[in-house]
Amino acid sequence: MATPIVEVGIDIPRATIILIETAERFGLSQLHQLRGRVGRSDLQSYCLLFTDSLDPKTLKRLKYLETVYDGPRLANFDFKIRGSGEIYGTRQHGILDLKVADLSDMEMIEKTKKAAQMILEGDGTLSEFPLLRDMLQKYTIKEVSPD
Repeated sequence: MATPIVEVGIDIPRATIILIETAERFGLSQLHQLRGRVGRSDLQSYCLLFTDSLDPKTLKRLKYLETVYDGPRLANFDFKIRGSGEIYGTRQHGILDLKVADLSDMEMIEKTKKAAQMILEGDGTLSEFPLLRDMLQKYTIKEVSPD
């Protein structure tokens, strides 16, 4: 018996069974890390997930672990189903109520990242982007990131 802290590197090669209760409370990446604690030798190993949930979304998430063993792919799938959670709150999952953005739109995120890099590689004064400079000067860091 252990807490989820074992996901970060406990190596017991002869461990062959991990049983995870209330599996719906964990993200797929975390479950992937936990199941990686068994099967570290040539012995047949098992990862058993238990849930009382009958929610189809929950069951779909957990079922995905049966065929996918790629951590980033699991995280992306989980993100699309459960959402990102609160940035400044305590809820660890759920769809953010954003007006124009979709945090799973990787193409838009990459374009935004390139645009930000272009701006940051300028002279630092945003002289090429006066409207953006004027808008940003209205905010303090505390308004943008309260903690």
